[in-house]
Amino acid sequence: MKIICNKQALYEALVNVSKAAADKSTIPALEGVKLRLANETLILTGYDLEIGINTAIPVVSSDSGELVVNSRLFSDIVKRMPSDEIEIDVAENLAVTIIGGVTEYTITALSAQEYPSIPELDEGEEIKLSQGVLKSLINETVFAVSTNDTKPILKGELFEITGNRLNVVALDGFRLAVRTESVKIDGDMKFIVPAKTLQEVSRLLKDEDDLECAVRVTKKQVVFDFSGYTVFSRLLEGEFHNYRGSIPQNSVTEVIINKRELIDCLERASLLINERIKMPVRCVFDNGSLKVSCQTSIGKINDENPADITGPKIEIGFNCKFLLDSLKVIKDEKIKLLMNSGTLPMKIVPVDGDEYTYLVLPVRLRSE
Repeated sequence: MKIICNKQALYEALVNVSKAAADKSTIPALEGVKLRLANETLILTGYDLEIGINTAIPVVSSDSGELVVNSRLFSDIVKRMPSDEIEIDVAENLAVTIIGGVTEYTITALSAQEYPSIPELDEGEEIKLSQGVLKSLINETVFAVSTNDTKPILKGELFEITGNRLNVVALDGFRLAVRTESVKIDGDMKFIVPAKTLQEVSRLLKDEDDLECAVRVTKKQVVFDFSGYTVFSRLLEGEFHNYRGSIPQNSVTEVIINKRELIDCLERASLLINERIKMPVRCVFDNGSLKVSCQTSIGKINDENPADITGPKIEIGFNCKFLLDSLKVIKDEKIKLLMNSGTLPMKIVPVDGDEYTYLVLPVRLRSE
């Protein structure tokens, strides 16, 4: 089997599909990328039994066949080739010769028969979203996914469609993130996608709103098709937390504040906090200003921001990173903070509309 192809196209495809190859596995083929040649098209697949990515590139060849190459080694070889065009020759004994200019490598491949079967990807109900919208839905929520193995269902995000509205939800017990967009689909749907899958999808998605992504869902699988890539994954099984019951419907204190100024203030306070020295930031909302303070063994800070405050004074403490994570994904210049007391979650919403809702649990403050 002989293939001639563009180095950059091959390298880019290899890097992207290799993200789904297993780092270490009892099945050696899973640590590789499957190459299938047919009709002058080279199809590349990475798959670790949970998530898979495949794509195709045009090549010059009159042959057909398939094999599995070590993803890391093959990618590194292609990257370092000195020529823009690469020739690949595969012998019957699966010795693979890669030639670029005067450079020539020979490596050993595995038989494609050792590669696991790919799930059926052509079935399922389809949702169409713009790539830019889907990318923002993921990036503005995935930070709140749990990393705790005790509740595996929370290591994914809930996609919930009801009444032509799509809610994407993540929570980890300390914060909650909900992003909402309108969709054109009849009927209701719910499915839970692993965070790892969504992070890989987001990495490959374009920011353009005029490019589309088709999402197909079956009982156990989800498939994302866009820009020449197919990302497929098992769904998480189980009942997601009743997140709606966690969102306060009323508040006693409402604050409208400049988001950038609040981020800057919290980042100044975070200079006194690290993984070894963990201390909440103290936030006092009163009399037209937000006063932020923090004291650790490193030092002490007192800071202040103007704010439009309606309602009684609130004194509340937060994990600085958790609060910053929510604020940094918001695009609005001004945001609304809603609170009921210093011991109940703070709700972050837009000044107008309902595009997002973030909840951040407070941290108990020591008496000054």
